[in-house]
Amino acid sequence: MTVVFEELDYQETPLGVISLRRRSEPRLNNQILYEIKLDDEFLMSSLFTEAEIQLSKICLAALQGDELDVIVGGLGLGYTAKAALEHASVRSLKVVDVMAPVIDWHQRGLVPLGKALSADPRCTLIHADFFDVATSKTKGFDGLPYQESAPHPQVHAVLLDIDHSPGYWLNPGNSAFYTEQGLRDLSEKILSGGIFGLWSDEPPAADFMALLDRIFESCESHVVSFPNPYLGKDSTNTVYLARKA
Repeated sequence: MTVVFEELDYQETPLGVISLRRRSEPRLNNQILYEIKLDDEFLMSSLFTEAEIQLSKICLAALQGDELDVIVGGLGLGYTAKAALEHASVRSLKVVDVMAPVIDWHQRGLVPLGKALSADPRCTLIHADFFDVATSKTKGFDGLPYQESAPHPQVHAVLLDIDHSPGYWLNPGNSAFYTEQGLRDLSEKILSGGIFGLWSDEPPAADFMALLDRIFESCESHVVSFPNPYLGKDSTNTVYLARKA
């Protein structure tokens, strides 16, 4: 049996060493997997993508309108972004990622969805700190300063898939976003009736739901199940959906 293992890229970043690898999985009939690691921590695998896809599907299905402007925080392997572009009503999609190498992988076609995302005229990949631009009162999601004479642009949906959960962060500095002030700052950038969606690796958290309820008109959680061949049973992630009044 031939086992393939390739490290496609390996770069140092302010948050640690990020790497992209492609390998065959002997336990799954040599299925080819793409994996992203930050130092020794696994960030994403192409084997487990259902919840990332459902983040887009669940949240965008809750919106009405034909010309939706959507933000995705966190590019990863691109599954949330690709699912958003499959929604016929999406007019524009901005994907914000703090990791320049991840954007580069997509633009160079090193990951399976990279060429499709890069070629779609509705999609813009932005190198910026999502948590900075999402809460900034002086600049937009593109990282550019607001023009004083122009109204601050708002979007219909913000979909976030960066940290493991609202209480388990890749970077301790992200924690300030998951507070009442951080989420209120974000809500100002969402249109009335718009959506904030969040992926989490953990079960729904009552305290975070209560926090969302204080800021948004309504909130709900969706448990997404998917097969886990390593465990021989289903695993679950959570998608939070909060709607602005």
